[in-house]
Amino acid sequence: MLNSKLNSSVFRLSAAQALAGANTTVVYATGAIIGHMLAPRPELATLPISTFVVGMAGATLPVGALARRYGRHTAFLSGNLCGVIAGLVAAWALTISSFALFCFAMLFGGAYAAVVLTFRFAATECVDEQHRPRALSAVMAGGVAAGVFGPQLVTATMNLSPPHTYAITYVGAAVAAVLSAVVLSGVKFEHRAGGERRASGRSFAEILAQPRFMVAMLCGLVSYMMMNFMMTSAPLAMELCGISRVHANYGIEMHVVAMYAPSFFTGRLISRFGALNVTLAGLGLIALAALVGLSGMTVNHFWLGLTLLGAGWNFGFLGASAQVLACHTPEEGPRVQSINDFVVFGAMVVGSFMSGGLLSAYGWSLVAGLILPPVAFATLGVLWLKWRRPAI
Repeated sequence: MLNSKLNSSVFRLSAAQALAGANTTVVYATGAIIGHMLAPRPELATLPISTFVVGMAGATLPVGALARRYGRHTAFLSGNLCGVIAGLVAAWALTISSFALFCFAMLFGGAYAAVVLTFRFAATECVDEQHRPRALSAVMAGGVAAGVFGPQLVTATMNLSPPHTYAITYVGAAVAAVLSAVVLSGVKFEHRAGGERRASGRSFAEILAQPRFMVAMLCGLVSYMMMNFMMTSAPLAMELCGISRVHANYGIEMHVVAMYAPSFFTGRLISRFGALNVTLAGLGLIALAALVGLSGMTVNHFWLGLTLLGAGWNFGFLGASAQVLACHTPEEGPRVQSINDFVVFGAMVVGSFMSGGLLSAYGWSLVAGLILPPVAFATLGVLWLKWRRPAI
């Protein structure tokens, strides 16, 4: 059992995940719709989400370096600051109807999201080794609250400042970033490896040469990229199908809750069945979500597909993250984790930018269908690793 002090730190990270996750949820619920409202051309509708992902990718390595040099708390505070800037600048952009300024705000939102995703690894420094998978998933479980809070924030505030739709929503997201900073101030990292700042660890080439690390990055990349690819265009696809924005918000709420709700037991599943098997289950659910998307375009099809997509992301991404934890020593942790996240988020840039243009040109069915080949490739990678190292 974890003692109460360690539980307190994990709980704080989980609560911060809930508050900070609202930033990402708000962006995904509104970004493509706002892009459609403000962009000079329809194919640029998802550019705000693409710049959000660029911000995630661009911030990943600097955040890792900041954590290594000055500690996790400094990295967290920098993320909260970016979240405040993102919310306030986005609100300003909406009041003056500036597409370029809104995209600029999304860069800061993405940087904030990159910091938030380090919470899962930070939690493993609050517990002993045997409890790491559960701590990792417990923090991600905080996203359940974000999945409810974010869409409800959008629904409650999107029309509070007519004609500047969503402006107050982003002010609310900035306030949530401030509250997250307050919660994070009490986190204690009592199981951080001694000498973390002094040890350099292995070279990048040595780390990358590990087959398990390569497969872990591939699975994390595919799970996150395909989830992002489908979710980015889903709200806009629903609007183009005549589905109301309120129903679209419910769809995103179901999706985000499905992303994080399994985290209450994903860690136990990883401990019992292994990270590779949980990752395989996640990839299977993502493929099923794509098949639902191909089968129809009613509100129920969208809701079911987004729910399956969220659950698939949870198993696939957390399974891959647990594999990453087995690929480095404690002192190498922040560096290896930032390399993994940089690759994952960098690939997401391509997916998020392409989804808007593909949706506009070819429709929702193509967007859903394109998910299947990468998922099949990642599945083959996991099966190869299981055959190569059946004990994993």
